[in-house]
Amino acid sequence: MKSTSKNPQPERRIATTPRERFIQTLQCKPIGGQVPTFELVFFLTMEAFGKIHPAQRLYEQWKQMSSTERSLHMNEMAQLYIDTAERYGHSAIFVHPNPGDLESTQWLLELIREKSGDKYYLMMHGDSTWSIPDGAGMMDFAVQMYEEPEKLNEESDRRTDRALEFALRLHEKGHLLDGFALCSDYCFNVNPFFDCESFDELIVPYLHRVIEGYREMGYYSIKHTDGNIMPIVKQMADCKPDAIHSLDPQGGVSIPEVRKLIGNDIALIGNVNCGLLQTGTDEECRADVLRSLREGMATGRGYIFSTSNCAYTGLPLARYEMMIDLWREYGNYDRMK
Repeated sequence: MKSTSKNPQPERRIATTPRERFIQTLQCKPIGGQVPTFELVFFLTMEAFGKIHPAQRLYEQWKQMSSTERSLHMNEMAQLYIDTAERYGHSAIFVHPNPGDLESTQWLLELIREKSGDKYYLMMHGDSTWSIPDGAGMMDFAVQMYEEPEKLNEESDRRTDRALEFALRLHEKGHLLDGFALCSDYCFNVNPFFDCESFDELIVPYLHRVIEGYREMGYYSIKHTDGNIMPIVKQMADCKPDAIHSLDPQGGVSIPEVRKLIGNDIALIGNVNCGLLQTGTDEECRADVLRSLREGMATGRGYIFSTSNCAYTGLPLARYEMMIDLWREYGNYDRMK
């Protein structure tokens, strides 16, 4: 509602921290300056820092640690997340609690907040919907999709209840987390695993419910799936996530085409071709990074720069750093031509 007061309204405070700029981008507000960037996972911590990524550390080791060793381990993991964000200009940190119980998750998030304040947007996985089953279970799952969809939906209800209960319990611990990344993959490079009808029946009700539940608690939601999302992207958008990631060009996903289908009120994240970063020439990589920036920044808002999947093990660190160098030079709204 517009104010009827004759007094001028105070100007909206300009977002200054990476976290604030990331949130305003999720809200699809124009921010000016540097486009936010982050990675869903930056697995290249051994190459960059000589340390194993937290998600790749073994739970068996944790069980054998003393309380002093656990404290050192937690502090190292928290600092590694922060060091990665600092070095590569990330506005957000995707946290992989390891172990993933509530107490350890809270501990890790508290350490990151203590060390970095509210500088970074913090998120973790929180999807309750079905993803593409692995090879061992794919045939049985496909049969059940058509013969017993009600049983899959009953389990989806339980999974969603558990996800929202965990989020609520974490929410009660205070301001530790800003949002969730919903990381169930739905698509191959050629097409989605779920056809549109099955997606409507098995995914949409629970994707919508978990997003709405998170929103009621004050959390943002980023929906991730790589591959060819084009046949189902409108259905995903109708569940009202704050952003969609990863806009995979290897799956034929184009930022302009997605924008035509879903409009400008949902942020888009990603689109730098991981395959080219790994196997292409420097010239091909450079052209693809610049294309992603140009297409993502075209509306002047609602774009977060990243790879089309993650910085995975085997991706050359030099290529990722080249990508970041190009982002620093060309990913600035104020310098757009």
